[in-house]
Amino acid sequence: MVKDSLSLEAITSNLETRFIGQRVIYHSRVTSTNELAKQAVRQGAVEGTAVIADEQTAGRGRLERVWLSPKGSISLSIILYPGVTYLPSLIMVASLAVVRSIEAVTGLKSQLKWPNDVLVNGKKVCGILIENSVRGNIVNYAIIGIGVNVNLRLSDFPEILPTATSLSDELGREVSRLEIIRRLLVEIEKSYLALSAGESIYEEWRDSLVTLGRKVHIKSGDNDYEGIAESVASDGSLSLRHPDGSLTKIVAGDVTLCD
Repeated sequence: MVKDSLSLEAITSNLETRFIGQRVIYHSRVTSTNELAKQAVRQGAVEGTAVIADEQTAGRGRLERVWLSPKGSISLSIILYPGVTYLPSLIMVASLAVVRSIEAVTGLKSQLKWPNDVLVNGKKVCGILIENSVRGNIVNYAIIGIGVNVNLRLSDFPEILPTATSLSDELGREVSRLEIIRRLLVEIEKSYLALSAGESIYEEWRDSLVTLGRKVHIKSGDNDYEGIAESVASDGSLSLRHPDGSLTKIVAGDVTLCD
């Protein structure tokens, strides 16, 4: 049995980061770690502050969807103050950190479904929600919200069973949430610092996408598209090739893999 309890000391003790996760706000139960992170920003939280909870009661995904975050999952938000040019890369920072952390701790290979889902064996194991406040060219804040299904028995949640999985379901054993969280904090900082040093994480992100080359259905705003997901640009946008040969650039949308 894996010891699955979290604490401030356990999360931060000897954490090998410069600033990500060096200050942690921890609660056993919250409505939303992203909302608590926004409160912390208003109170002057330093960059890298992490808000972590055992359980989220009102977690949100993209498009205002509910994100299920019962006990046994990871609910984590990171406060950043990046330059505006780095905003499109934050989804790459977050998703690569999740992929690397899952493999390092569990050995499981995961893939990314554009724009923000992490899949294991074709099912969603993690969702990412990035929220920011920008005025002109000044970023007031950016918050990376990450929810990972770690020790969830998906049979207890039949409503998501067809599309979701958990690390424990995939491995047939419990996984240390503490190890995943500590590795996530390290990997987020590694990629974020790489950006500020002028390095590119785009290629690694692109190569982790399961979406490319696949027939997809995309809902973007009021528009619905079908075609082949042909490529992604360094700003994170997706190029969709329609049956008539034309291309559409999709900046944000909800993707369903059709094959």
